[in-house]
Amino acid sequence: MHDKQLSTEELIAQDVGARTPLGAMAQVITGLALLWSLFQLWIASPLPFIFGLGVFNNTETRSIHLAFALLLAFLAYPAFKKSPRDRVPLLDIALGLVAAASAAYLFIFYQQLALRPGSLTTADMLTACIGIPLLLEATRRVLGPPLAIIALLFLIYSLAGPYMPGLLAHRGVSINALANHQWITTEGVFGIALGVSTSFVFLFVLFGALLDRAGAGHYFIQLAFSMLGHFRGGPAKAAVVASGLTGLISGSSIANVVTTGTFTIPMMKRTGFSAEKAGAVEVASSVNGQIMPPVMGAAAFLMVEYIGMPYVDIIKHAFLPAAISYIALLYIVHLESLKLGLQPIGGHQPKPWLRRLTGFAFGAAMISGLSLAVYYGLGWLKPALGDFALPGIGALLALVYLGLLKIAASVPVLPAEDPDAPLDKLPQTRAVLLSGLHFLLPVVVLVWCLMIERLSPGLSAFWGSVMLVIILLTQRPLLTWLRTDGTHAHGSFMDGVIDLREGLIAGARNMIGIGIATAAAGMIVGAVSQTGVGLVLADLVELLSMGNLLLMLVLTAIFSLVLGMGLPTTANYIVVSSLLVPVIVTLGQQNGLIVPLIAVHLFVFYFGIMADVTPPVGLASFAAAAVSKGDPIKTGIAAFYYSLRTAILPFLFIFNTDLLLIDVDFWHGVLIFIIATTAMLIFAAGSQGFFLVRSRWYENVMLLLVAFTLFRPGFWMDMAHDPYRDIPPAQLAQALGDVEAGSQLRLRIKGEDAVGDAREFSLLLPVPEGDSGEERLQKLGLLTYEEGDKVLVDSVTFASPAAEAGLEFDQQILKVRAPTQRMTKELMWIPGFLLFGLVVWLQRRRRAREA
Repeated sequence: MHDKQLSTEELIAQDVGARTPLGAMAQVITGLALLWSLFQLWIASPLPFIFGLGVFNNTETRSIHLAFALLLAFLAYPAFKKSPRDRVPLLDIALGLVAAASAAYLFIFYQQLALRPGSLTTADMLTACIGIPLLLEATRRVLGPPLAIIALLFLIYSLAGPYMPGLLAHRGVSINALANHQWITTEGVFGIALGVSTSFVFLFVLFGALLDRAGAGHYFIQLAFSMLGHFRGGPAKAAVVASGLTGLISGSSIANVVTTGTFTIPMMKRTGFSAEKAGAVEVASSVNGQIMPPVMGAAAFLMVEYIGMPYVDIIKHAFLPAAISYIALLYIVHLESLKLGLQPIGGHQPKPWLRRLTGFAFGAAMISGLSLAVYYGLGWLKPALGDFALPGIGALLALVYLGLLKIAASVPVLPAEDPDAPLDKLPQTRAVLLSGLHFLLPVVVLVWCLMIERLSPGLSAFWGSVMLVIILLTQRPLLTWLRTDGTHAHGSFMDGVIDLREGLIAGARNMIGIGIATAAAGMIVGAVSQTGVGLVLADLVELLSMGNLLLMLVLTAIFSLVLGMGLPTTANYIVVSSLLVPVIVTLGQQNGLIVPLIAVHLFVFYFGIMADVTPPVGLASFAAAAVSKGDPIKTGIAAFYYSLRTAILPFLFIFNTDLLLIDVDFWHGVLIFIIATTAMLIFAAGSQGFFLVRSRWYENVMLLLVAFTLFRPGFWMDMAHDPYRDIPPAQLAQALGDVEAGSQLRLRIKGEDAVGDAREFSLLLPVPEGDSGEERLQKLGLLTYEEGDKVLVDSVTFASPAAEAGLEFDQQILKVRAPTQRMTKELMWIPGFLLFGLVVWLQRRRRAREA
C-alpha cells in the first residue's frame, strides 16, 4: 500500500505541515501561526468585553478561524509528493489568499448578509463557488483524498437528487440553495463542528502544546518509567501510563505515538518485545488517549453541542470506560511479558504486594487529601476574601508555584530522553516526581475552572493557558536562581520567551488539520440536513439489519471503522454521529431498548478511534512502525488484537448504561468500577489465551463467559425473571398509582414519524410524586381517552415530562409495562465468580504440575 515506510520525521511533518520553506516565507508561516494562537486566546478571554474592543459573534469568529486554517493549509502543505518542500510556489500563495478571503467573507460582510438572509447576490454566489472547491483542495492536501471525496459525493448527491435511483431519490437542491446552505449560512461549513473547533478545541490543543513545550511530556514519560520500570515488561507498562497521561492533553493519536514512542518503543524492544509488539503496545495506548477525558480528541466538545449535555457530565460518563480500558491494557502487557518470560530491568525485583498496596494507598490518600484541601480551602477563601478573592487566590497560586519550583530545584535535573541509554538503572521515583510538580498547576487550574467554577470549556482552557504562559516565561530563570548547588543552568527569561513562542506556533500548526476537518465535515452535515439523507440511511440500515438491534450496532461499528480508515477521528465522529446516531436511537425504540443519547455517541466515537489502529490504513500503526522499524501491517494487526477490549466496551455500555454512571449513586458507582475492571481483566485474559498459565480453549470460553456475566448480569436475570409485567393500557392511571415514585413505566406507542409514516416504538415514562395515579398522570401533563378497545393520547402539556418522553397527540398506547419486584440483577455475579474460581483452581493445579 505504501511504496516505502515513512520515517518518523515525515509522519510528524504530515501531521503539522510537510513544507519547511527558507527565508521570508518561513517567517510568514510562523507569524501567521503565532497570530492565529493570539487571536484564539483573545476571543476566549474576558479582555474584549473589558476593553470593548474586538468583540466578535460566533459566525465572525468561525469565519476568521477558517481563514487562518485555509491560508496556513495552502502555505504549509504541498499539493503533491513531488511539489517543492523548501519554498512555496506563487500558485499556492494565491490559492491560500483567495481561500482565506472566501472564508473571511462572512466576517467582512456580516452586517449586509444578516439584513438579506437567503437572498444571494452575485458576489455571494461567486464566493461560495470559489470557497467550496478550495476547501475541498485544502482537505485533500492536509488530510488526504478520502474526506474530500466523501464531502464531494455528498455535494453531488444534493444536486442530483431527482436523478437518483428509487430509495436514494429526493427533490434536489438548486446551485443557489446549495451555495447559501453550505457557505453563506451556519448550516454547512460554518456550522456547529467548526464552531466547536473555534470555541473549545483550539484552546485545548494549544494548552497541550504549551504544556509539552514546558517539559511536561518528558516529565510524564520519566515518571511512568520510574514507577513501572522495575516490573516485568516495565517499559511497555510505562508506555501505557505515559501515553494515558499525554492523552489527557493531546488530541492526536499520531502525535501521541511519535512523542512517547520514540523513547518507549526502543526500550520495549531491548527488554524482549518484538518490533511489531512494541509498536502495537504504543499504538493501543496512544489511540486510547483520545477516549480519556478531559479533551477526548475534540469529541467531548462536539458532544456538548450535539447532545446538549453539560461538559462536566460528558466527562463523568466517559471516564469509567476509558479508565477500565487503560487498566486492561496494562494487564495485557503484563500477560505478554509473562508469555515472553521477561524479567525486571537490571534484575530489580518488584516490591512485595503488601508494600506496593500500602504505597498505592498512601499515594491515593495523599492525592485525595490535597484535593479536599484545595476544594474546601478555596471554597472557604472565596467568601472570606469577598471582592479580593481573585487576587488572593492568584497570590496563593504564586506562592504554591514558587514552593514547588524550590522543591524541583532541590533534586537532580531529569536526564534527557535517550532510548539507547543502558537499561541497568532506573530513575528514582521520588526525585522524578518532585522535579515537575509545578506542571500539575495548570491542570489543577483547568479542572478547578471546569468542575468547581463551572466555567465554559473555552474559558477554563484560557485560564489554564494563562498559568502555562507564566510557567513558560518564569520557570527557567527562577529554577536557575533557586538551584543553590550550581550544577545546572536552566536558562534565562529570553529562553522562556522562545519556549512560549514555539509553543504558540506548535499549537496553531497542530490545529490546521482539525480546523480543515471540521469545516469539511460540516459540508457533509449540511448535505444531510438539506436532503434528508439521514432518513434514507435509517431505512437502509434497518433493511440490512432486518430490525435486529445487535446486528445494526455491528453494521454501525463496521461503517465507523471503514469510514475512519480515511478520516481523522474528529471528522469521522461528526459524520457518523450525524448519519447513524438517530438511526440507532430510532431502531432501539422500535425494538424496545431505550438507548441514552450519550451512550450512542460514545459508541460511534469509540469505533471511529479504532480506525486509527485497523489495518490496512491505521495511520497510528504506520507511525509506530516507523519508530520500531517493524512491519506496519503486522503492527496494526497486533494493535487491533490488543484493542479488542476497547471494541467490546461500546456494546457493553449500550446494553448496560451503569458503565457510563447514568443514574448511579456514588457507592454503586464505586462497585460498578471494581466489578467492571475485574470483568475487563478477565476478558483480557480470555482473549489473550493466558491467565496463570497458557489457557486451554475451554478455559478461554469460561473466562469470556465470566466477563460477560460480570458486565451484564441483567441478561441472565431477565431470562430467569421478567423485569416488567404487562398491564392493559386502559389501566395506565392505576399502574402509575401502584408503582414507586422515581421508577419508570415502559410504554409501547403507535404513531407517526417525521414524514408521516406509521411506526411503533418504546419509551420510558417517569413516575412523579403523587398520592394517586390520576394526580401523577396530571403531573406528567398527559390526558388519554378510550375509543373502542384503543387507548389514545388526547393531549400533552407543552414542555411536560410526558412531552419530553416523546408522547404526542393522537398516538395510540399499545402496551404498558410496569417494573416488577425481583431479586437484584447483581446476584448473578455470584455464579460468575464461582465459575472464575473453577478456572483459577484448574490453572493453579496445572501450574503446580508443570513446576
